[in-house]
Formats: sequence, structure tokens, C-alpha cells
Amino acid sequence: MSNLTFFNTPHGAGSRTIPNADLATTKTSKDLISSADSDASFFRSLEKRGIYLNEPQIQAVRHFEGPLLTLAGAGSGKTSVLVCRTGYLIAVRNVDPRNILLVTFSRKAAEEMRERIARLPGLNESIAATIQARTFHSFFLQIIRKHGVTQDILSETRYQHILLKRILREMGLQDAYQPESLLSLLSAYKMQMVDVDSLPESSDEEKELKQIFAEYEKWKAANDKIDFDDVLLIAYKLLQQKPSLLAALQKRFLYVMVDEFQDTNMVQYELIKMIVEPHRNLMIVGDDDQTIYSFNGARNEFILNFDKVFPDAKTITLDINYRSTSSIVGLGNEVIRHNARRKKKTLKATRQSKTMSQYLRPKNTDDEAETITNYILRQTMQGKRNFGDFAILYRTASNSRAIIEQFIMEDVPFVDYGSEESFYDHWIVKPLIDHIRLALNPKEYEAMEGILPTLYINREQGMQFIHDQEAVQKKKWPLIHLMSFPDLKDFQKEKLMERLKLIKSLKSLKPLDAIQQMRREFYDQYLETNKRSKLTHHKETLCETLDELESSAKRFSSIEEFVAFIGEVAEKRKAMNRHQKDDDADRVLLMTIHKSKGLEFPVVCLIGASEGNMPHSSIFDAERMNDVFTAHEARDKVTAALEEERRLAYVAITRAKDELIISSPAYHRGKKAAVSRFILSAFPKRTMSDAGKQQQHPAAAKKPSSINRPKTETVYAWICTSDTCNAWQRIKTFEEAELPTKECPLCKAPMKKGSKEVKIK
Repeated sequence: MSNLTFFNTPHGAGSRTIPNADLATTKTSKDLISSADSDASFFRSLEKRGIYLNEPQIQAVRHFEGPLLTLAGAGSGKTSVLVCRTGYLIAVRNVDPRNILLVTFSRKAAEEMRERIARLPGLNESIAATIQARTFHSFFLQIIRKHGVTQDILSETRYQHILLKRILREMGLQDAYQPESLLSLLSAYKMQMVDVDSLPESSDEEKELKQIFAEYEKWKAANDKIDFDDVLLIAYKLLQQKPSLLAALQKRFLYVMVDEFQDTNMVQYELIKMIVEPHRNLMIVGDDDQTIYSFNGARNEFILNFDKVFPDAKTITLDINYRSTSSIVGLGNEVIRHNARRKKKTLKATRQSKTMSQYLRPKNTDDEAETITNYILRQTMQGKRNFGDFAILYRTASNSRAIIEQFIMEDVPFVDYGSEESFYDHWIVKPLIDHIRLALNPKEYEAMEGILPTLYINREQGMQFIHDQEAVQKKKWPLIHLMSFPDLKDFQKEKLMERLKLIKSLKSLKPLDAIQQMRREFYDQYLETNKRSKLTHHKETLCETLDELESSAKRFSSIEEFVAFIGEVAEKRKAMNRHQKDDDADRVLLMTIHKSKGLEFPVVCLIGASEGNMPHSSIFDAERMNDVFTAHEARDKVTAALEEERRLAYVAITRAKDELIISSPAYHRGKKAAVSRFILSAFPKRTMSDAGKQQQHPAAAKKPSSINRPKTETVYAWICTSDTCNAWQRIKTFEEAELPTKECPLCKAPMKKGSKEVKIK
């Protein structure tokens, strides 16, 4: 059972305290819109339906013509604004609903908007149905379908993976690339309008990659298929080639609104600009502080430079957060304000915090997982929370290994929105596990197949040869048959014998020692020298996954025990995966921060908030990143990457409604790691001028100031458990905080960890 304590400030913040967000005014349309206003009846009707808009929301809804940038802070009610403005244009401005185009990024968002529009005053389902509320892809697919594009959509990612695997196999590269990485890279190129024919060819690996993509495109053409990226590119070319079609769209869609504009890529941006060019009645809604998809081509420059592209644009800032408590909003404000390249805005809150955000400083990811699991179990057992109230957010998928395993062992119901495969089945991890399996059973053919790529032997050909030779003469170690494998070079035979010797030695080693030895002798070098892998994966992410494997392995004393545990985890995960389709099930949600954007949860546990993971160490190598998705003109790439990492932290924080727990393990990848700079930066040193300031509701501004009242701070402390002793001691070091208990220096009774309110000197 974990003895770690939750604290109100992160380790390293000292006496600094969190600045709560100001509370917003309570004034709404009920107070702001007079009955004498010509549009009063519309807002009165909204109020009858429980929709009370604040002042900037009203301004956005009332906007009629010309470009409008609506900066929508986290939890600021942007969907309500989009829906109400649509209704306003129809009911008050008498705009034909067929002249309205509302673009979203998800089918669910589009459906929700249509449903909400239908419930507005003066509207109904039939009117709402005439409004084009669609995703980018569905809208432009409809257009190209009407103009002769008949190809089927290659929509299933699974089938795309199968296709790429087939292409790789035909090229003799089945072990060289991961299909999901290839698809991501190809999509990034295409959304930056880079044709396959224009891809770089400065190295053999780049030429090879270009050939793979060319074969993929050739197969689609031969089989009359297109993918979702093609839909947008075809639409763009079609509008360029057919001025009459573009003119018809411009004439019809006189009012265009785009949701989540910070997520738009180059193709999407250009398509929208083309449609609105004559009338410029474009309303974009988004938040540059939540631009976290640059790897997919999203660029916050589209928001930041909006007033340059549209000099007559009006800007309205939705700065009232209706989602989170004042401490959570305040933390978000303080985190994101350190970004230089952003639209300045400070969010206000509507709910006073009952509790402060909580901070953990576990030793490692396994301690972190145990503490959070125990907390969730206590909360649910006491009836304070349901499992479904909790969301676990993390920077990278490998961060979830420990918490998933802890959940499985403690029977905590969960759904993993990352991957259905076990951590130990990851393509980087599995070859090492396969070596260990072979040490226990030399005839485990599946494991044998898994290690062949690391010997630079074709997987299919190698296994066929082993099976053929085993049929003639069985061996205790079937791998030895490869010594007579056709065309095997002398150095490969030497490596094979060395590998066999290594595998045999693993059985006597502890799991951690076994993995470290494999990494030293061949695996790290294998990954390092794999230039193909470097094109699609950052080195740091590969090493991070292997370091996490070591963290798991160190808990076991024998490889038998380790392999048995891996099997148990796999079986329990399969059982849980079968029940993941039930959306109404009460279970903890696990996902990367990227997947959490646009969502909200009563309780958010942000794990891995330590230097090296947040910000991720890979960004400091950003100057050498030659990908197409870091397109920041005239900007230092490292700085740009660092700001995106800070935006990730901001997105994670602002997903929380009621409670926020931030955990910063003291060790990351086996090395000491400080609390994330993004978190510590939110706790500025107090000054005499603000020492007496108190966050208060505007309505209470006339109350006497508290500047002369004694000020206090919360400190970590040992507290004596004796009823007759009031002794306590400040906890000053992490090592001291790790101790389970301590003897009272006065009465010798045991002391427990807690916190004390002390006067600020």
C-alpha cells in the first residue's frame, strides 16, 4: 500500500501559492439585453430554453457580416455560440439556412450542432436539416461525388495497414517499417500539399520511402480507391480547375463558420479561403493555446495571422470558463502565459474551488501507478466517485504501462483509448521479450520468428527454412539450422552463434539484467543503425519505450516470473477489451493528452509530469528534425516545439472540471527528474504588493481588504499522532518525504505525513 501524500503545491515550489483565476461577472443576456432591443425576443426565447449568454458570447452571436475571429478559451461555451449564431442569422437576420455552412472536425460534433440548432426558437428539424453542418471530409466528399469522382473510400485504417504490409512484403521490407507510422507521415506530407512525386530523395532510405508511397498510390489508382486525404486534395484541385463550381459554392454559402480552427491544416485552410473570398463572411472559432496537432499539419499561425489575411476582421474573446474551478483555471492561465507566440487572454472562472489541485511526487512510474490506483479505489469504495469520473492523461503511450498493469492487478475497470495491444506486444519491445521466451523454450516458433529481423534475416524465408530442416532432423535449438541458410554471410553466421550463446545465458539472469545485456550487446545498436526507423520515429521515443520495459522488469527476480506476469497481463487485458465497447460502462478512462482534447472529466490525473517527459526530451533535438510538420517560418524549431509542449500541458489541465491531480515522478528513465517546468512556472514568487490580494467575486470587491490579516501558506510536514503532543516538523527533502513514518523528537510517538498552515514571515 502506497504511503505517498498528496500536497497542494508541487515539489520545488516552496512557499509559493497557486494563483486562482478571477471569478467572472454573473451578468448574462438577461441583464445585458434590454426588452427595447430589436432582437430581445430571440434572447428571451433562448433564456426560456436555459441558454444564458455572457457579453462576449452575445457579441459573437450578433456578428452579421465580415470576418470574425472568435478566440474560444477552454470550456468557454464555443459550441453554444456557434449554434446560437446560426439560429440568430436565420431567425433575426432572415438568412436562408441553405446559405450557411458550418464546418467541424468530427461527425459527432456536426450531429450535436444540428440537433441543438433544431431546438432553437423559430427553428425545427426540417430547417436544421437544410443547414450544411458537416466535417471537412464529408462536405468536400459530397462535392467531388457530384462532379464525377466515383472511387470508393479506403476508409478503414486496418485495411490500409494490410495494404502497406503487402507492399512492404513485396519490396522485401516487411520488417523495416510500421504501417501506422508510414500512414501518418504520408498524411502529413499530403496535407502540406506535397505530392508523392515531390518527396525528397537525398538518401537511399528516402528514395525507398518514396517508392513505398508511390506503390501505395499506384495500388489505389489501379483499384479505383481514394483515402480521406485524397478527398481534400481532389476538392482543392477541382475548385482550381472549375471556376464555375467555385463560383456556385461562393454564391450559395454566404456565411461560413469553422469550429476548432486551430486544428486546420494547409489544405483545409486554403479550401475555406477559396469559398469565402468574395464575401469574406467567415467566422472562425478556436484557441491558439490548444494547437497540439502540428505533427498532422495543424498550424496556430492560421489563427495568429488571421487579422493579417483578413485586415478588417473583428476579434472577440470568449474568456469565461464554465467547466473548471477557479484553481484549475488559474493554474491553466499561469502555465500558458509563458508562451510568447500566442493571442494574449486570461480566462475567468465561474466556480470557486472547494479544493486545491493536488500534487504527487512518487519515486517512479510504478509508485505513481500504485498511489493513483489506491486513491481511485478509496474514492469509489467510499461512494464519493464512480470509476467513470476519472481520466488518466499522459504524454506518450509508454507512460501508461505501469498504471494499466496496476489496474489489471487490482481489477479496476478501465478503457484504454490508445491501443488494444499489450505494452509487451509493442514492435519495439516484443523482440526482446521473444529472446527471453526462447531462453525458456528454444522451440517456441512464434518467438523465433520475432527475433529474425534483429539478425537481418527475412522473417518468412528464415522460418520456412527452419521448419523444413526440422522436418528432416530435429534440434534442441532449431535456430541452429540457420547456420546452413542459403547466402548467409560469414559475419551473419558469427552473429548467429553469438546470439544463440546470449539467449542460452539469459535463463540464469534476472529480467532487468537480461534486457540490459541485450540492449548493450546488439539491440540499441540495431535500432540506432536502422536509418529507416529514424525516418518515421524519433530516437528518444524508441529509447523511452525500452527504458519503460526496464522499469517493469526490475520488479521480478526471474525471467520465468516475468514471462508469467506478461502472460497474465495479456489475458486480463483481452478480457477487458471485450467489454470496452459499452460506452455506458463505469470505468476509468485512459488516453494520451492529444486524444483528450475537446473532452472534459470530473477528475483528471495527469501522470508523468516530469522533465524529460513534459516537455519531452525529443523536442530538444528539434533542430535536426527534417519533417514537414514543423513549419514555423523564421522561428527556432526548439522554441516552437517547446511552446507546443506547453500547450499540451495546458490542454491536459483544462480537461478537469472538479479535481486535478498532477504526478511528477522523481525518476524518469532511471535518471533523476525535476517537476515539469510548465507546472513550476505557474507558482510565481509572492511579492509584498500581492501578498495580501485575495481572489474574490467582483460583487464582493467593495468588501474590506484582507491585506492586514495574517497570511498563511501550506507546507509539507511531519505531525505527531499523540493526542497530548502538538509537535510537528517541516518536510524539507524528497528523501524525507519518502519515509513511511518518523519518531516524534519530543514524545517518541510515531509521526505521520501531512500539511500545516503557517504564517508567512
